[in-house]
Amino acid sequence: MARKQGDKDWLARTIAANVPTREQLESNRFLRPVAHRVLAPELWRFTRRSVPSGTALGLFVGIFLMIPGIQMAGAALLALPFRANVPVAVAMTFLSNPATTPFILYASVWLGNFLLGRSADASGFMALVNAHASIAEWAAWLFSEAAPALMLGLFVISAGSALVGYWGAVLFWRLRVAAKWKIRHIRHHHD
Repeated sequence: MARKQGDKDWLARTIAANVPTREQLESNRFLRPVAHRVLAPELWRFTRRSVPSGTALGLFVGIFLMIPGIQMAGAALLALPFRANVPVAVAMTFLSNPATTPFILYASVWLGNFLLGRSADASGFMALVNAHASIAEWAAWLFSEAAPALMLGLFVISAGSALVGYWGAVLFWRLRVAAKWKIRHIRHHHD
């Protein structure tokens, strides 16, 4: 039992250390104009509807945008019309990080090539990233054969991840509620 409690503490500490606070979001230059709406209390409550929505939004935005900072702001802003949980949405954007980005990009180009029937090469994209390319070089790449494959692949992977994340969060929520009811039932019959 102590180990499970320790695992929960570790998870809570990890989330607290990596998810921005309300104050940090309020001071974010991208969110400042709408901070009063993003920081509305109902968007920060953990409910059976807001958590799966936040999970899906965060995964979609985090994978599709892949630009640190803008991912978090985008997820927080999209939480408004979808009434999604802001902390969950922002936390889910961390799925795309320096360790996972190369795999996501490679899979996106491969999937985009497969769906479009092309044979674009992802090495050009990585070369631009590694060379800290100029805007003109990025613009030229956007009109290359690889850009449509990457964009389509990113869209499909981010949409698929959002669906899996949404239904995974729904299942998690239901299992969690069922476990709580079972504990209450056991306690009630033992009293």
